[in-house]
Amino acid sequence: MAEPLVLLPGLMCDARLFGPQIAALSSDTAVMVGPITQGERVEEIASGLLDQLPGRFALAGLSMGGIVAMEILRRAPDRVTRIALMDTNPLAETPQVAAAREPQIVAARTGRMLDVMREEMKPNYLAPGPHQQAVLDLVMDMADALGPEVFVRQSRALQRRRDQQSTLRKCKVPALVLCGAHDALCPVKRHEFMSELIPYATLKVLPNAGHLPTLEQPDETTQALRDWMGLPLVLR
Repeated sequence: MAEPLVLLPGLMCDARLFGPQIAALSSDTAVMVGPITQGERVEEIASGLLDQLPGRFALAGLSMGGIVAMEILRRAPDRVTRIALMDTNPLAETPQVAAAREPQIVAARTGRMLDVMREEMKPNYLAPGPHQQAVLDLVMDMADALGPEVFVRQSRALQRRRDQQSTLRKCKVPALVLCGAHDALCPVKRHEFMSELIPYATLKVLPNAGHLPTLEQPDETTQALRDWMGLPLVLR
């Protein structure tokens, strides 16, 4: 059996972000979802997770989950057997984006968090298609379940995050860099840049997905993860 797979969800998302992958992969390997809801710094979140995770594991993170995954790799490279970074960003927050989070934090604290999430998850973050509204509805449900305090903590952690380019250059394990072609938040060019930083990385761009390929193109995302983990093909 393959090593355990740890999945890290994005901003204001929970295990439902990876629902299709959990269902498809759990017959071949142990799959767990690490919460990234505690701590106002990425370093705190990563440290707390490392205390809970197995000795060695494959690690896949999407968006903010990818940012936490890079910090875990930086802190404990000997424990990460392989890494998948999906629709994410290795750079520190720009001053402009950090400043833009302040009114969002105020809104979340005054009962308008779901309005912020609707604005943040503009439909142009997702690929056009018949499933777009269902994906957006699920994102809103996940955000509502986590609540405004988590939104504030995660926003602070993103504002203060470090640049991880040197972490990626030192990566010595099999790496998958995956993104949706329609992702306006973390565009394809950034993933091309990331894959060039990582020795021997595989870059996979899904043409019919945006920022949330795990939900938008679940079968294609699952297959990319299977290939990265060396799991057997599933005949349909």
